[in-house]
Amino acid sequence: MSSRKGQRDAARVVREQLARERRRRRTIWVSAAAVVVLVIAGVAGWAIWSSQRSDTFTTPPGANADGTGIVTGGGPVTVDVYEDFLCPACNQFEQSSGATLTQLASENKAKVVYHPVAYLNRFSTTEYSSRSSAASGCAAAGGKFREYASALFAKQPPEGSAGLDNDELIDIGVGVGLDRGSFAGCVKDGTYRTWTEHVTDEASRSNVTGTPTILVNGQPLEDRSPQGLSAAVAAAGK
Repeated sequence: MSSRKGQRDAARVVREQLARERRRRRTIWVSAAAVVVLVIAGVAGWAIWSSQRSDTFTTPPGANADGTGIVTGGGPVTVDVYEDFLCPACNQFEQSSGATLTQLASENKAKVVYHPVAYLNRFSTTEYSSRSSAASGCAAAGGKFREYASALFAKQPPEGSAGLDNDELIDIGVGVGLDRGSFAGCVKDGTYRTWTEHVTDEASRSNVTGTPTILVNGQPLEDRSPQGLSAAVAAAGK
């Protein structure tokens, strides 16, 4: 009797072990299948996102070769200025050192490349960063990029607001000498929105994480005062 009971107990233990093994294998397969589904979903999502973004962009006149910024001047030293028209610190830099940048470019001491990025859309209810950047492309097409950019900063809306509407952006352009008809059409059509996306994406790929970012021959400018900017350009030109 005890022998048969022992055999039954042993058989039960084997069955339980086999059942546990089947459950373990089933869990592994289910987990693997879930991973595959997630991977497929991720690839599909990336493909959809990529297809929704334009592979082409319309570059305004005056842009550099890779279309990431508007060039002024032609000096031996390159100054890259990454700015967002909604960025208060960018406004401060423009007010303190904007004229110095213009002078360095006009005297051909520096080639100044302005990159109007749209990093701060989340701080506007109407994607003001993108709209103002695209409008600056329209101003570049009319030969008034610097004048327009300076005027945008002078009338910078507060973060968290709707920002200036398109009519206000157009009025600013007319105020700096742009033709209302062609400029208004450019702004309302969003002609340079794809360019704004390109400028912003390339800035991110270049590890520009905030605005303003000022590079003199690729090196970050620490002293952003007019004196510091002029000294950095002079040192880089030696």
